Amino acid sequence: MSATDHRPAAGVLLLCRAEPDRVRSSAQFLGMPVLLAPAGEEWSVLVPGADSWRDEEELSVLTADWAHALTVTESWPVVGLWWDGAAAGFVVVAGFRRPVSHTWHTDGTQSPGAEEAMTALRARLGLDPVLDGAALDRLTAPDTDIDAPARVLGLVAVLARAGLHLGTGLAPGTDADELREAAAALPATETVEWPGWREALRTGLDESERGALGAWSRGPKARARGAVEIAAGVSVALCARRAGRRGWAAAGWALAADGVLTLAYDRWRERM
Repeated sequence: MSATDHRPAAGVLLLCRAEPDRVRSSAQFLGMPVLLAPAGEEWSVLVPGADSWRDEEELSVLTADWAHALTVTESWPVVGLWWDGAAAGFVVVAGFRRPVSHTWHTDGTQSPGAEEAMTALRARLGLDPVLDGAALDRLTAPDTDIDAPARVLGLVAVLARAGLHLGTGLAPGTDADELREAAAALPATETVEWPGWREALRTGLDESERGALGAWSRGPKARARGAVEIAAGVSVALCARRAGRRGWAAAGWALAADGVLTLAYDRWRERM
């Protein structure tokens, strides 16, 4: 048996409050291969590999960084779960709000700020303040018979009331290699990798153009709008200049410049 066989189990699960189709593009920006799988109604789970970890950084710090990266441009929250031989814990992140985390140690102690962490978890996930709140409070109560991974497992049970459903084998306390094997065996699991800056930019622009203003950002409507803006802007600017109206002249040139940018963007997107 090798020395590595004696290492305690360590792993990370990133729980996203969104469907995989919404999570996929954000997961690409983690810059490492991850497995993405559905995890219940309006939930997804991301499983990073052990080779993604850097020995010089704590697993809790890496989990917080990954969770924060997933929510930089999204409104849905992420709960990052982590565990190793010394401790276990979670971090909850949503949008630009400050990440809030909590840690349980194997000796039964826990990090300060348990009340703040549980309050943030309830608020950002929209959990029931009474029933779920009581269950979360029990997870922070002193009990030397419950180890750190078991506390995180209890947290998963609370999130299950909000629709989370982790597949077989995806449980806190499981080693990273076994987590990946279990995730890979689940139906609908996919590998998400960094596609390179060009493809990532194209994906991001495609997502933004699917909104209500998509037809006006490129295509026939965009080109028509750009041409109208240029014609109207130049006309306003020239007339205002002759009349000595500097403010109107500046507005006209700004309108014309927006039209030029609209046409340039449409042409550039066609070449991507």
